[in-house]
Amino acid sequence: MSRFWSPVVHSLTPYTPGEQVKLPNLVKLNTNENPYGPSPKAVAAMQAAVGDQLRLYPDPNATALKDALARHHGLTREHIFVGNSSDEVLAHTFHALLKHALPLLCPDISYSFYPTYCSLYGIDYRAVPLNAQFEIDVDDYAQPCGAIILANPNAPTGRALGLDQIERLLAAHRDQVVVIDEAYVDFGADSAIALLDRYDNLLVVQTFSKSRSLAGLRVGFAAGHPDLIAGLERVKNSFNCYPLGQVAQAGAVAALEDRAWFEQTRAAIMATRERLTQQLAALGFEVLPSSTNFVFARHPGHDGAQLAAGLRAQGVLVRHFRQPRIDQFLRISIGTDDECARLVAALTELTA
Repeated sequence: MSRFWSPVVHSLTPYTPGEQVKLPNLVKLNTNENPYGPSPKAVAAMQAAVGDQLRLYPDPNATALKDALARHHGLTREHIFVGNSSDEVLAHTFHALLKHALPLLCPDISYSFYPTYCSLYGIDYRAVPLNAQFEIDVDDYAQPCGAIILANPNAPTGRALGLDQIERLLAAHRDQVVVIDEAYVDFGADSAIALLDRYDNLLVVQTFSKSRSLAGLRVGFAAGHPDLIAGLERVKNSFNCYPLGQVAQAGAVAALEDRAWFEQTRAAIMATRERLTQQLAALGFEVLPSSTNFVFARHPGHDGAQLAAGLRAQGVLVRHFRQPRIDQFLRISIGTDDECARLVAALTELTA
């Protein structure tokens, strides 16, 4: 460790992303990437944005993108914040809105970046256990806190809360910010953006990486009351006033406006997910109900780590977490039908 590091660096445990392995004929089902490419209209818009204008700084307020998001969700520009991926939006959210005298509440099994942000920004947090069915129970959050953050649908479990449950949580915590991280919401859950007109303590975070097939572009946004958005803007403009480049802004606007491509590709992913769930169940796997572009599954007769290693040996990557309660589960991203067929063939051999 460097003697020049500041004290906070020594205390950090960085987030570990899924492997980005480059091998021929690899079936890559470990990072929840969309198996289908981005909207052709988005690609064309990005190509058109590449030219002499790149010598100029981009719009620091990403006005066109904010306006497109506002139109799409029936909001105003003042309700929208954009950033360089939802991870950056979340980082600003932790910094601007989630540090209080009482602890932040979050699920014990969820996006593992949350504890990292807490360490980085000196936020006291309390992990609230999922129930025996690996669900978030909003009644468990009926305790003193400074703020709450939930991924819905949750990751890596894939389970989703209904809007009625989220509204119960919001109503019970009127004086605390409640952040709903909706990275996977477009694959079968309802967005809490529908509740924004009734709750000024709600912030919803989404990404273009999953359902819009733009993980390589790094675009995310938050929707919330203008007072919350103003806090995020204040932090952003004290950190980096040009987070989104011209190409990213152009591609994101076009992707958002291509509704047909969005509906076609997400429907294909959800249909493949249901088929894969049935195939895994036929092999003896327990598969949690999923509202995401992945499934979370374990086999009662086979060790999770060994299954992951066996799949890797056959050129199929899935995600395995060495974490209490879920160390027997595999998180399997939904690929194309052909990719999922290779997965099932490999698992059939491994579980025979």
